[in-house]
Amino acid sequence: QVHLVESGGGLVQAGGSLRLSCAASGRYAMGWFRQAPGLEREFVAAISWSGGITDYADSVKGRFTISRDNANTAYLQMNSLKPEDTAVYYCAADRARQRPEVRAGAYDSWGQGTQVTVSS
Repeated sequence: QVHLVESGGGLVQAGGSLRLSCAASGRYAMGWFRQAPGLEREFVAAISWSGGITDYADSVKGRFTISRDNANTAYLQMNSLKPEDTAVYYCAADRARQRPEVRAGAYDSWGQGTQVTVSS
């Protein structure tokens, strides 16, 4: 079982920035997803096992950046935040593949979620 610990959520005004962190118990391909009230969980960004390949949802391209360090922590830098970015953000680990995946079903371990609220 992969252990994931998220941190970094909070309340920010529109146009502001936040950085989310996800500490994993091992090295895996990682993804970030989000879920707003009444909506399905949606893909945000993903990064490969090596960190050399990334993928983004169209809604966050150019504003969000996913990265990772050598200590098995993945980050999601979120800039130019909009009210529609408000959601619970979840990190996830994919033990089966090294490339980033956009499908939630590809991930077998999930963090507890962290709330991001963007005020207008």
